[in-house]
Amino acid sequence: MTLTLKALLVHLFTATGAVLAMLAMLAAVQEEWSLMFWWLVIALVVDGIDGPLARRYDVKTNFPTYDGVLLDLIIDYLTYVFIPAFALFTSGLLPGWTGWIAIIVITYGSVIYFADTRMKTKDNSFSGFPACWNMFVLVMFALTPGYWTILTFVIAFTVAMFLPLKFIHPTRTERWHRLSLPMTLAWIFFAGWATWVDFHPQSWAHWGLIVTSLYLAFAGIAQQIIPERKAG
Repeated sequence: MTLTLKALLVHLFTATGAVLAMLAMLAAVQEEWSLMFWWLVIALVVDGIDGPLARRYDVKTNFPTYDGVLLDLIIDYLTYVFIPAFALFTSGLLPGWTGWIAIIVITYGSVIYFADTRMKTKDNSFSGFPACWNMFVLVMFALTPGYWTILTFVIAFTVAMFLPLKFIHPTRTERWHRLSLPMTLAWIFFAGWATWVDFHPQSWAHWGLIVTSLYLAFAGIAQQIIPERKAG
């Protein structure tokens, strides 16, 4: 198999995220939340795999006909932002005007963030909250806090998208990578577990989501505070 064909297959693999987004949206319209999150979690796994594959087979050089970055951003906006915002609004977790505020700030703030050329840092982390609303909304479905708590988090994370705060990339940030990758895999496991039991309030998966989410949310900020040891 030639490198050109391998690079094309990586693009086609990335594009499956669009189908997963449609399946998630259909489930959301029917208010089948567990099924919706199953599709979003699978899309998250695809998104985590296609990046390393794209770099391994150098898709920019070996199949430049398709723009992998643009393809990824389109799918990410659907699966990370648009569908989770719709679910948050439709589910009733944010009633009345609180829901309207949430979907407006999430969709508007995120599209501005996705277009920001400064969103990546030198160590391949994210500058500002990387609009991972799919992960946030799943945790909110699992924990079901009060609507004031959810709205406060929505506004805080939206503001955090445009602050000089560092958020790790689970697979590309080298510092603490040996801890970050297992934490990410654990989050996916607990997310799948919580979805499988239809967000049962007594599920231990919720505690796993809390611990792993706190790490993923604050590891980058901790790296900004804690100086890195220099080799030698």
